[in-house]
Amino acid sequence: MPHIIGVTGSIGTGKSTVLRMLERLGARTLSADDISREVMAVGTPAYCEVVERFGETILSADGSIDRPELAEVIFADDQARRDLEEITHPRIIGQIKDEIEKFRKSSPSSQAVLAVEIPLLIECGLEGIVDEVLLVAAEQQTQVDRLTSRSGISRDEALRRIGAQMPISEKIAHADRVIWNDGSLETLEQSVRLVWQEILLP
Repeated sequence: MPHIIGVTGSIGTGKSTVLRMLERLGARTLSADDISREVMAVGTPAYCEVVERFGETILSADGSIDRPELAEVIFADDQARRDLEEITHPRIIGQIKDEIEKFRKSSPSSQAVLAVEIPLLIECGLEGIVDEVLLVAAEQQTQVDRLTSRSGISRDEALRRIGAQMPISEKIAHADRVIWNDGSLETLEQSVRLVWQEILLP
């Protein structure tokens, strides 16, 4: 049977990096962030609802949604975040479910693997749509360092964004596998390769 891995984790833990590594090892991949961009593309129903809710200040010069600007708004306001999720999540989740179903029906072989990166997989109760949950975890200081260097935000802002999410300690209870990503890329790649081997040769 084809195998579906749900790749999840908190902000700054390295989910996307793990997804790319799995892709290089042979997995088909799907990213909720990529689907989110499609769902909120200019002119789509979600785009119109988001602009109506948050105003044109969250738009880039070309009229597209400025995701960093929108992130600043929603991480500063719990209600704003819930409003955005109400607009986008049903559409994103629906598309992910469709893609998973298509893969199950037409996967190239019984050993085919689809890795789906879903940041809020656990929070949205989506464990049941994947065969296993792979949690990418990191210590809080590692998350802060990555966020401040990657996004150029302050330490306080990084801590606020981390604090707005479910604690990693709680997510671990929902995971089938956990990869800790506090070291080098080489160490992370070794961990991912080990997981890959375990999946292919259970």
